[in-house]
This record gives sequence, structure tokens and C-alpha cells, in this order.
Amino acid sequence: MVPRRILPVVVLSQFAGTSLWFAVNAVMPDLQQAWGLPAAAVGPLTSAVQLGFVAGTLVFALLMVADRFPPRSVFLVCSLFGAAANAAMLLTDGRLAALLALRFAVGFLLAGIYPVGMKIAAMWYRERLGAVLGVLIGALVLGTALPHGLRALAGSGAVGNVPWQAVVLAVSALAVLGGLATFLLVPHRSPAAGAARITPRALGLIWSDRKLRASVFGYFGHMWELYAFIVLVPLIVATRVAGGAAVSAASFWAIAAGFVGCVGGGWAARQVGSARVAQVQLATSAACCLAAPLLLAAPLPLFFGWLLLWGATVAGDSPQFSTLTAKNAPAAVVGSVLTFTNCIGFAISVVSIQLFVAAAQAWPLARVLPWLAAGPAIGLWMMRSLLRRRIG
Repeated sequence: MVPRRILPVVVLSQFAGTSLWFAVNAVMPDLQQAWGLPAAAVGPLTSAVQLGFVAGTLVFALLMVADRFPPRSVFLVCSLFGAAANAAMLLTDGRLAALLALRFAVGFLLAGIYPVGMKIAAMWYRERLGAVLGVLIGALVLGTALPHGLRALAGSGAVGNVPWQAVVLAVSALAVLGGLATFLLVPHRSPAAGAARITPRALGLIWSDRKLRASVFGYFGHMWELYAFIVLVPLIVATRVAGGAAVSAASFWAIAAGFVGCVGGGWAARQVGSARVAQVQLATSAACCLAAPLLLAAPLPLFFGWLLLWGATVAGDSPQFSTLTAKNAPAAVVGSVLTFTNCIGFAISVVSIQLFVAAAQAWPLARVLPWLAAGPAIGLWMMRSLLRRRIG
């Protein structure tokens, strides 16, 4: 019998820990004003987190950290050090090299929070993992949006005149509380069987196995769009909304809409299968990219409706791609396949972030945003065999 508190604690801890991911992005306008950072710095600072996560994921997997040590202890240690690295940015006085190093460290430590949180959930919910995965990745999305929400609250006057430094420290405090909650309230539980070592053979299977290739490349197309969208949301909102607090509030809701997409997609997958749900959400987010030239200038209700739909579908297919990849990979190498797939996906996100941040500085968003659809289009093309075989 699984104690009722386990899932809420893991979900809330995941939400708190992953709020570290985009803490800098939420206060970027403040950093530009206080430290004179260029607007284009948001690209390298975001990419540093992504690269840190790729490196951390590989190191944690190769050293089997979450198998050698209790996962809740790994989660706690990474939450504490991640919170410290996030807070330390206040000591850099705007030195970009120091900020980049700290954001890389945050990304590295997030590899002990996000994947390890899912591992903890898998130990307790083996029978309902698909539905639980939807909620957990939804919590990641909410954690991603949270710094924007905190900055909106701080800038609205609702809690007085709160400086941007307090937003950064609040995110760090939440990460600490999340780590402590998991460590103190979730008992250790051993996995069903010993974990297999990471094997390079999985890289070959990603391309040679037809079903696996279809789900993995669908995920790669999704990753081309997802994090570039998250980085560009404040710029998109700022074309129609004035005031830092209002931009942050709208950005929060646009990104947080992904929680609805993740949870709703998990429910729909039980009815029609993960492949069909991933296809519909990927196609919808691609359509949102292509519609940008029209909807950027649409009446405000239509503009915000478009942004919420985009936010819900750009993230909502994430749990389904994880489910499909785990299901289509050979059982003996599923851990290796998921590790390499995540690493390649996040590396793709680094490329897309850099490209689209630079493009947004050079051209109008109406010309830039439709190109985000290139990734989903390739992903949908690669997924054809899954849909023909009705694999979900």
C-alpha cells in the first residue's frame, strides 16, 4: 500500500526543485538594468543550463549515482547545492563568465532533481507510471514558469516593493524546501531490480530500430521547439503588453499552460494511445508556430488564447514521448536509450535557443517564430510508422 502523501510530496518537490531552471530568464530585464547585460545574453545563459543538464545526466548515469545512493538523498543534496548555485549569482556583480559557470552548475545539479524525482516515483508507482509521469512532467513545467510568477507578484505591488534579488532567493528557498520534503517525507524504497549499466549500443538502436527511431525523432522535433518557445515567451508577450509585472504574469500563464497539456494528455493517452496524443499535440504546436504572423497582431483575447494553446501543446506531448520511447526500447537497454535520448534532445535545444534568440534580435518575431515549426514537422514525418501500426 502506497502512502497517500507520496505522490503530492514528490510532485511538489519536483515543482520546487525545477523552479531553478529558468530563474535567470524571469529576472533578465532586471539584470539588464542593474548590471548592463545585453538582451542577447539570455541565449547563452539559458544554453548553459541546458549543457549543464546534458553533462550532469551523462555523469549521473555513467556513475549510476541514483543506484549507488538512496535517490531521496541524491535529490536532497542536488537541491541544496542547486539552490546555493542559483543564489550565488547575486555575488557575481554582472560578470557574464561567472553567471555562465553558475548556470552550468545549476543545470548539472538539475540532473539529480528532475530524472531522480521520476525514478523515485517509478519505485512507488510501477503500475500507474504513465499517469504519474504526466503529473510529474507537468510539475516540471509549472516549476519552469514559477520564477515568472514570482517576479510578477513582486512587481505588482501586491506584496510591497520587492527587489528582483528576492525573487532569486525565493526560488532557491523553494528548492531547499523541496529537497527537504522528499528526504523527510518519502521513505527509501529499493527498485525492483538492479539497474543496468549505460551501454553505447543504445545509440545505434536509436537509429536502427524503426519503432524506436520514430518515437525518438518525434521527441527531437519537440525539443527543437519547446525550450526556444519558453525563452521567447517574454519577448512575444512584450509585443502586446506593457510593464514588467504584466509581461511576467502573462509569461507565467503561457508556460504554466503546459501543466494542463501534460495532465490532459496523460488522460487522453489512456483512451487513444500515446502516439496519437503526441501527434495531435505536436501538430497543434506546429500550427501555432505557423500562425504567429497573423496572431501576433490579433485582438488581445485571440492573442492570449493562441499563446495559452501553444503553451499547453508545446509541453503537453513530453510525457507521451517519454512513454513511447520507454515502451519501444528493448527492455535490456531502456535506461541507456532514455539517457542518450534526453541528452541529444537537450543538446538540440541548445542549438535552437541560440539560433532563435539571435534571430529575434535581428528580425521581427513574425518572421522568426514560424521556423520553430521545422522541428515538429520533422518529428511528425518520422512518427508515421508509429501511427500506421497504431502503437500507443
